[in-house]
Amino acid sequence: MGLSGKSLLALDVGEKRIGVAAASGSIRIAVSLDTIEVDGSEVDQIARIIADEKTDILVIGYPRNQSGEATAQTQFVEDFATRLNGMVATIEYQDESLTSVMAENQLKADGRPYGKGDIDARAAAIILQDYMESH
Repeated sequence: MGLSGKSLLALDVGEKRIGVAAASGSIRIAVSLDTIEVDGSEVDQIARIIADEKTDILVIGYPRNQSGEATAQTQFVEDFATRLNGMVATIEYQDESLTSVMAENQLKADGRPYGKGDIDARAAAIILQDYMESH
């Protein structure tokens, strides 16, 4: 399936925060959008963003340990993803190994102050960029 003309949204799902990034399949440049606090309203907030962005494909970062095996966090992400079923035509998983480390390194290189939310949003952009490059 080609990505051209599709609207993509990526989530870096954590237990405290969810990083959000978006891209157009035509342009193929992922942009950090936002960070959502996990406070009970996160699914509604994501639904709003999906509607606003007219999202066709939702890409969710998929955590694994260094051996490539599932972890407790993997189960948390899978459970969370089931709450989003039906909101978009397609939900895909993308390996998120080391994306938070890469995100923090990029933010350090930018030389501006940043917080944990900035790391999560940048990690979501890296996840989305990786997804687009592999499709």
